Parts: sequence; structure tokens; C-alpha cells
Amino acid sequence: MNRIDQFLQRSTGDTPFGTIQDHTELLMRHRLAIILPIYTILITASLFLAFCLRFDFAMGSSELLKFTAALPYIIAAKLLIAAISREWNRSYRHVSITDGILIVGTCGFMTSVLLALHYISPQSPMSLPRSVTLIDGLISLLAILGFRIACRMIWSSRKPNSREQPTETALIFGSDDSAIGIWKMVMSSNGHLGRFRIVGFINSSGERQRSLIGGQQVYSLEDCWESKTATPIQHILVPTSTSGRVVRDLLSRCQEADIQLHKVPTVEEIVEGRFRLAVRELDIDDLLRRPPTSLDLEKIGHSITGKTVLVTGGAGSIGSELCRQIIGFEPAKLIIFDHSEFGVFKMEREFVARDCGEIELCYLTASVLDKDALEGAFARHQPEIVFHAAAYKHVPLMQDNPYAAIRNNFMGTKAVVDIAHKHQVERFVLISTDKAVRPTSVMGATKLLAEKYLQAMSNISSTIYITVRFGNVLNSVGSVVPTFRKQIECGGPVTVTHKDMVRYFMTIPEAVQLVLQAGAVGGTGNVLILDMGDPVKIVDLAKDMISLSGLSYPDDIDIKFTGLRPGEKMYEELFYEHEQSAPKIHEKIILGAGHAPSTMQINADLQQLQSSLNNNPSALSDTLWEVVNRYVALDDVQIESRSRTAA
Repeated sequence: MNRIDQFLQRSTGDTPFGTIQDHTELLMRHRLAIILPIYTILITASLFLAFCLRFDFAMGSSELLKFTAALPYIIAAKLLIAAISREWNRSYRHVSITDGILIVGTCGFMTSVLLALHYISPQSPMSLPRSVTLIDGLISLLAILGFRIACRMIWSSRKPNSREQPTETALIFGSDDSAIGIWKMVMSSNGHLGRFRIVGFINSSGERQRSLIGGQQVYSLEDCWESKTATPIQHILVPTSTSGRVVRDLLSRCQEADIQLHKVPTVEEIVEGRFRLAVRELDIDDLLRRPPTSLDLEKIGHSITGKTVLVTGGAGSIGSELCRQIIGFEPAKLIIFDHSEFGVFKMEREFVARDCGEIELCYLTASVLDKDALEGAFARHQPEIVFHAAAYKHVPLMQDNPYAAIRNNFMGTKAVVDIAHKHQVERFVLISTDKAVRPTSVMGATKLLAEKYLQAMSNISSTIYITVRFGNVLNSVGSVVPTFRKQIECGGPVTVTHKDMVRYFMTIPEAVQLVLQAGAVGGTGNVLILDMGDPVKIVDLAKDMISLSGLSYPDDIDIKFTGLRPGEKMYEELFYEHEQSAPKIHEKIILGAGHAPSTMQINADLQQLQSSLNNNPSALSDTLWEVVNRYVALDDVQIESRSRTAA
């Protein structure tokens, strides 16, 4: 029994000719045995039809003799050309425009060869009338294209046994390449995406189009909300590139219309590891997503590639993402420095599981207050680039612990800056916060002092010292988003300090991208401020998270207003007033204009704080605010003066 008979014997049940997997196996192993007879029939039929058309379906004996004499040679020649052009190696199941272009080229070459023979060797059996050759070339092209398209249609119509018939109707938002990519993924999916039956597309510009995509209507948004679609809609699939503003509007309308909204990444995003699932529920990040940032990857790469990079706080929310993105720019060595043993262990496990190529990874557990550990790390590894992300950031907690805040956020920064200067580090980037602008909290005050120390050192050091200032990041440890999520899981209430409190938010990956960009283009002593977009009301954020959890406010989850805590502001400031018109060094990076103190001044203030730390801890907060208020006043005067000069 031959293999084809064995294959046919395996066919049972609802699929009398076997499964698609069986067909694929058969075609791959016996491609020539199946395709050669089919192509021979197509070539024969094409040539015969060409003769019939040329002679008005009234071929005489001489024409018939010419046909039979030429046929074997033409079959052999065309099959040889098809083999040389690898016609049979191209997939029949996934025929594409590229395949069509190659087939046109192959058929054109065949016709050209036959025409050339007509002139070179008129007595050859293959020498046919020119009109017959041209007609035959056109019919051959149509026959081969038609055969390939028929194969694809047959394959598409025979669903795999593993896939159930899709029952959940869905529209795809958009009509661009991303939307069409989603449609192709759904149509070919045997998994989670396969449950959707695509019944149309939504024009993202809002208007209904007359055109069809994949045989499906392109609707306007209003058609969805007013139930004007041909089929009731259960789901809307949105590309991950859709902006947060659009997603928020869609979510609001979908909730009113009882339609579920899902994010679907592109194939490229899944392959690159940015998303694991082909379809997922919305997260709070999606509602705040902004248009992609345009980065100067060449400059970032020039500042990192092949160099030794050290990240303090490398196991924290910002520090860990810095490490992940730095790896992508292929440094020679990456040193992850953090006081958390468990955090460093997690980073080690993550990077061991990831292919980091030839990058040398070093994991150091120590505090930035441990000068011996810092000195040892710098002396041994000789970092060229330092990102200083280590800091205490919890505002109310630091309000009650000024001693720890000053030591870690200010003294710790000073220690790292001084050792970087000693070892002639090329670039030093400090991660700062919007709370350092006119600070009302101990945490913000200590970060302002850290900024000032960098500016002072930039006047005397060959190291390029850069400060990057930005607002809140979503999903950082201890921040509002995970707190709200936990409260919702526990049934509420969600606690918000004040109904009018607003904050700037940015996703961690976007913030880190801009930190890397700022570190690459900033000059020494620069305070660079990230454009955080529009501020968000915290109460609206809480309502959105309740809604995304499938619950409603106030029916399922209530919101409780607790009042401002010590050190908190109703709203944060990224700039002083006169910095609003400050120049940009990048579309989302603004150059600040604060006062840069002298090293003598900052060291005098440092001695004053150190004296309080050692001798009069009870007066520490008073001393801190005395020092900080001097800098705030100087910044106001300096910035206003620069603004008037520019005007």
C-alpha cells in the first residue's frame, strides 16, 4: 500500500478527505507527485484553448498536427522554467501578492522564450504562431493564478477540527494596517482569538465608508451605538497603538451599549515579547496611553552601547525598567545596585531567563549610604554611565521620618555623586520628581537638595550631571494604582484624599524611554522636565479602575474621601510659572531654568543639616525647611530674571 492510500485510509468521520494537517503533510512529502500532473493538465488546456481562440474554434488538420507536435516540448520547457523559478516551492495555502508578481514574471519569461524560438528557429516544433503564443501566455497566467487562489479558498473554507465555530460577534476599531493585521490573526486563529466572528470594521475617523475590507462593511462609531450594524455587536477589538484618549471614549460608550472592549497587539508586539496574550482585557495603562514617543535611538545607543552602566535602585519600579531597556542597547556591562536582597534576586532570575547575549551582568546588594560598598563597586567595575534611581519616595511616610529621608535621598545622592566624580564617570543621571518644585513635603525637599547638589558639582566636575524630573508613574510599588486595585479586590471602599486632587501620570516604560533620551542629549547641570501631558483627577482614576473591574460606582464599590495627608498637595507642579515657555531639547523634554548654587553654598547647607542630624534631631525638620526655602526663593528669582531677559 502506498503512502497516498495510507493517507486516504486515515480519513474518518466528518472529514472524509482528512484534516488540514493531513493535507499539509501530504503536499509537503508528495508535492511533485501531485503538482506535476496538475500543471501538465493546465499547460495542455491552455495551449489547446489558445489554438481554439486563434482559429475561431475551427482547427484544421494542419493546426491540430502543429498542436500535437509542439505540446510535449512546450510542456517540458514550461515545467523546466517553473522548476528553475521555484514555482512549486511557494506556499499554496498562503498565496500572496508577492507570489502573484513572481507568477507573472515566470509566465512572461515562458512566453518570451517561445516568441524568441519563433524567430531563431522557425522550423522548430515549438515555433508557434505569435498570436497563439501570446494568447497561451495570458491563459497560462490566469490558469496558474486561478489554481493557486482556488487552493487558498479551499483551505480557508475547511476549518481545523480543533477550532469551534466562532459565535461572538466583533468589530475591529480602525481600518489601517494594524486593524487589518488583527483581522488576519482572528481569521487564522485556532485559539482564544478564534472565538470572535468579525462582522465589520469601525472607521477611526468617525465616518462610514462605502468600501469593504475582507468583504466586511466599514462602519462609523455612531452605527455601533445606534445599532445600525447588520448584526448585534458583542465585542470591539482595539489595536494596542490606539491612544488613551480614544480608548477612554470607547470604553465609556461601550459600557453604555453593553459591549466588551479588548486590546489586541500586533504580531510584531507578541514576537518582541511586549505582550503575551493575543487578546486581553483593558487595563488602566490603556486609558492613559499617549501617542508613541519619537526617540533618537542613535543618540541613546551612542551613549550606552559597549559601555559599563550602573543603576542604583536597580530593583525598584523605575530602576528595574531602566535595566530592561538598557539591555536592549547592548552595554558591555550592567551593574544592578540595590539595597533590597529580594529585589536584586528577582532581577537576577529575570535576566537569567532572558537572552542577554554577551552583556556582563553584575548584581550588588548594598545601600547608597554604604560608602565602602559604593567605592568598591566603582573601583572594581569602573562604570562610565550612572543612573541614580535609589530614593525613598512615599510622601506621608517620609513626613514622619525626616532623618531617613535626608540621609537616603540627599546624603545618599551626595555619596554616589562624589564617588562618580572621583572615578571620572562620563555621565550621571539623577531621577527626580515633580514634588521637588516648591516642595511642601520632606520627600520633595530632599529631592530638591539632591538636584541642587548635582547642579553645584556640574560646575567643578568633568562628569556630565543631569537631573530628570517627572511626575507619578503608573503601577509603581506603593503607588495609587496598586492600592486602588487591592481595595477593589477587597470590596472597597476606594480611598481618595480629595475630590479635586489631580496628578500627572505616565507609564513606567514611557518615563524610562524619556529618561534614556534625556541622559543622552542633556548637558551638564541641566534639569530636564518630562512632558507628562494633561493632569488626571484621582477620583476619575478611581472610577475608571472600578469600571475596568466590571463593577460600578457607587452601586458596587464606594469611594471614600479621607482628606489631605501631611506634606501632600492638591496638585503637583512640574515647572515654576516662568518655565512654561522654557525651550525644549526634545518634543517631550523641557529644559528647566533653576538656580545653580556654588559648591561652597551647598556644602555650607550640608554642614548645617549634618549638625542637626548629629546634635539636634528634634530641630531637623526646621533646619531642612530653612535650607530648602532659600533655594526655592533663589529659583523663583533666577527663573523670573531669565524669563524677562528672554522677553
